[in-house]
Amino acid sequence: MSAQATAHRTAATHAHRGLKATEHYLDVPLDHGDPSGEQITVFAREIVSTDVDDPAALPWLLFLQGGPGGAGPRISSLSGWIGEAAKSFRVLLLDQRGTGLSAPVNRQSLPVRGGVDAQVAYLRHFRADSIVRDAEALRRALGVDRWTTLGQSYGGFITLSYLSLAPEGLERCLVTGGLAAVTGHADRVYRHTYARMAARNAEYFGWYPEDRDTLDRVFAHVDEVAEVLPDGRPVTRGVVQMLGQYFGGNSRVHQLHFALEQAFVETADGPRLSDAFLGTLYAQASRLANPLYALMHESIYGQGTLGRNDDGSVATAWAAERVAEEFADFLPAAERPLLTGEMVYPWFFSADPALVPLREAAEALAGVGDWPDLYDLDVLATNTVPVAAAVYSEDVYVDRELSLETASRVRGLRVWETADFHHDGIADDGAGIFARLLSMTMPESKEGAAR
Repeated sequence: MSAQATAHRTAATHAHRGLKATEHYLDVPLDHGDPSGEQITVFAREIVSTDVDDPAALPWLLFLQGGPGGAGPRISSLSGWIGEAAKSFRVLLLDQRGTGLSAPVNRQSLPVRGGVDAQVAYLRHFRADSIVRDAEALRRALGVDRWTTLGQSYGGFITLSYLSLAPEGLERCLVTGGLAAVTGHADRVYRHTYARMAARNAEYFGWYPEDRDTLDRVFAHVDEVAEVLPDGRPVTRGVVQMLGQYFGGNSRVHQLHFALEQAFVETADGPRLSDAFLGTLYAQASRLANPLYALMHESIYGQGTLGRNDDGSVATAWAAERVAEEFADFLPAAERPLLTGEMVYPWFFSADPALVPLREAAEALAGVGDWPDLYDLDVLATNTVPVAAAVYSEDVYVDRELSLETASRVRGLRVWETADFHHDGIADDGAGIFARLLSMTMPESKEGAAR
């Protein structure tokens, strides 16, 4: 690894409700291939339990957040997986570059870089390979020999890059719903994703057939009546379809029913979408809090030699939109459109005020044709780091078949496949999932299928 930390500093330390949090800042190269070049600052928050007598004696666990574009979690008490992990680890919650307090990228900051070419040149350094090198710089700055990682969703993608680029820094790796396809173009990923989402739509409307009728009424209503979200943009069929983001959860999926049952309110001008429902739509449709998610979403699949399309192309080129043509029920013009999920479409950058200033950069990123590879298949095939991964059988965002294919490429990786959880499993039973995966990486463990 070429990155050299130039300045590590701790800021405030706070103790409350059984935890102590220490803030860490580190200056790292924007381009880790040019250590003497421009520097950016990354942030991470260390969490320890106040019940631990000597926290300095504990090993470290680095949490790799989902996304892209997701900052490390902001917590105020020890519960869920963090509560379980804090029993035996010092936990480091990293704000991945571009998020939180780590050189945030948004409609306010990105234009400072200059024109579109300068913006894209900057953003090319905000993928998993750079995040791994940031993590390695942090590890060395903290004096950690090796650490454990927990990667949720996109954090699992980063884990696979970590295992490829810097396995010497890893004691063990835990992955939840995040075994990415390490080969193949983004189109391949979206074909699996649309198929999973179609099945999830059918399952949901099987539970709540009345919601299908309500949704059809909403589509017909927004075709005829001008409704607007709190940020002023019009409510379209495409915006309504984004309610499918609820489908990635175990219990969260049922919150969609509660939203749809109060979709309409009677007014002096006739039925209108209720403020409550408009608020729900806005919460699903706005990228104000995490614009990098939309901006970089498809680039996480871009690879030069491992990710070429059937025609030999590398550019992701708005894969979700193109592949949707193969799944016509997801098109907004369909008679009864299905709900979409985490797909990102170019129209987001014309509709969402938080994304409009980023539109030209998004178009340019979609056309990048020389992305470097994010994984090293030879290194993964000879891996010696203990790895345990939870694969959710019906995961609508990280497909089971692609996950198992990837697992077979990582030597020694143990899989726990379960249908008990969906993509947000660690939000449902984080403590139990964490404990199970951790036990699977212990030398005496025989649990899980070794790959």
